[in-house]
Amino acid sequence: MAETKTILIAEDSSVILNLTKKILELQNYKILTAKNGGEVIKTVENNKIDAILMDLNIPIKNGMDCTREIRAHKNQDISKIPIIAVTGNANNYSMEDFKEAGINAYLPKPLDFDMLVQTVKEYTAK
Repeated sequence: MAETKTILIAEDSSVILNLTKKILELQNYKILTAKNGGEVIKTVENNKIDAILMDLNIPIKNGMDCTREIRAHKNQDISKIPIIAVTGNANNYSMEDFKEAGINAYLPKPLDFDMLVQTVKEYTAK
């Protein structure tokens, strides 16, 4: 059996966090969570993460800043983690902004859970 992949969900809304967590757990992913940007960085440094679902509007350090910090990390295993942006405010960002920050994919809110599972599978299949 394949090893269980670990997904970090960075999301400050408990409702969205819990729903997303349940859906991915049903797909046999191990889920870690972070409610703010400070927790995101600590979590990636202390755990092996296979992908991050990054809400762009999290407190302390927003998702774009967290992504840039992860991409600049000296540890290659951390700097290469696939990051999937999740936001209800995509109009505030262009695809160029996402690329420049190092975001691999983007999912709009409200989340399409089939798309969520498909996207996570795509980035954790490697």
